[in-house]
Amino acid sequence: MEFYLIGIGGAGMSVVAQLLLAQGHQVSGSDRKLNKATDALVAAGAQVFAGHDAAQVPPQAIVVRSSAIKPDNPEYAVALERGQEIWHRSQALAFASRNQDFIAVAGAHGKTSTSAMIARTLDALGADPSRAIGGSLAGGLPGGYLGTGTMLVAEADESDGSFLNYTPRIALVTNIEPDHLDHYGTAEAFEEAFVDFTRRIVPNGLLVACADHPGSRALALAARLAGIRTVTYGREESTTDHVHLHDTTVTYNGKSYQINLSVPGEHMLLNAAGAWAVCHELGYDGDDIGRALAAFGGTARRFDLRGTEAGVAVIDDYAHHPAEVAVTLATARKETKGAVRVLFQPHLYSRTQNFAREFATALDSADSVIVTSVFPAREVPEDGLEGDAIVAYSEKAIFEPDMEVAARMIAGQAADGDLILTMGAGDVTELPPIILEELAKR
Repeated sequence: MEFYLIGIGGAGMSVVAQLLLAQGHQVSGSDRKLNKATDALVAAGAQVFAGHDAAQVPPQAIVVRSSAIKPDNPEYAVALERGQEIWHRSQALAFASRNQDFIAVAGAHGKTSTSAMIARTLDALGADPSRAIGGSLAGGLPGGYLGTGTMLVAEADESDGSFLNYTPRIALVTNIEPDHLDHYGTAEAFEEAFVDFTRRIVPNGLLVACADHPGSRALALAARLAGIRTVTYGREESTTDHVHLHDTTVTYNGKSYQINLSVPGEHMLLNAAGAWAVCHELGYDGDDIGRALAAFGGTARRFDLRGTEAGVAVIDDYAHHPAEVAVTLATARKETKGAVRVLFQPHLYSRTQNFAREFATALDSADSVIVTSVFPAREVPEDGLEGDAIVAYSEKAIFEPDMEVAARMIAGQAADGDLILTMGAGDVTELPPIILEELAKR
């Protein structure tokens, strides 16, 4: 079979391409910029183009795209015009991994960190799994990697329902809190998608679900009633197939094991308990898993220290949902004795509109907050809707639409011993150098 992958250099797409090549398929594709992943694909036998051009698309190929590729992309447009077979990236990954032990990590928050923990722990245990993870790992390791082992660890993206294309051996659900209502319409439809996801688990497979969140706890109960083998994890105690987390210890079937992470945050310990449950299910020794987890170095943009100037630490984080903002700020409080100051960039107009009050409540746990312009991503800007929608409900936040001005303002507020957080899923991640530059002028 022949495939053409639009955006072939991305973390998820590059793994799909490597798997297809390893199975003897003909693979070509394009990306806006060539990178290490595309270099590796060329070395493996793929043809890769820099830039998107309709003339590059073979008319006989199955065209693979992600949700980020819209009909105005010239390659996608010509495939539609010709009536070519077009697959979503998740369909291609499901096809390419049909002979793998597929471990899929889903949930409103924590997917990247948890899937990275599982992949790196299995790697330390000698499994050398493949991985398709949205973020980069510590040490500059890419999220996409073709291993020599039989396992594949992947983030299962619920944002557009594409996770329903997977048929995992093990599905881990970190939590279920309403999000992506631009796609689902209602919270009930969002929750029902996760029920459908559990039905995709292969016979004799396993659901691992966090019992500390009402949504995933209810999902676990429903799965058990449906005859799906289920293990839960969390700080809440339970009597049936449960990995109990207490401080830095997990207890399962009467035996206790230590988990001492090098990355901060109570939420990271909870993610580690889920990762431990998956690896234990795969037959690894509990103590060995704990030691492997201790070596986990984190992922990019997850409480990522970008530098320190004038005694002020500048940390960047991907938090873009009220629940994520709350846990990130709780972690920040434990990491500093000084003030916590936040520069927050809302992500998506629909999310800003749906959760403005909740964002304000979460952000108000900081000492000072600057909210900047909404990062639209896939959405068209809406007249009259901006970051000030959040500020309207906040006791502490101010609105500054100019990103650079906001960066210099937050730097000006900070004193020796304070911590500055840039938060959001957009280009707010480009601001730490400006903040550090401003701090260095003192």
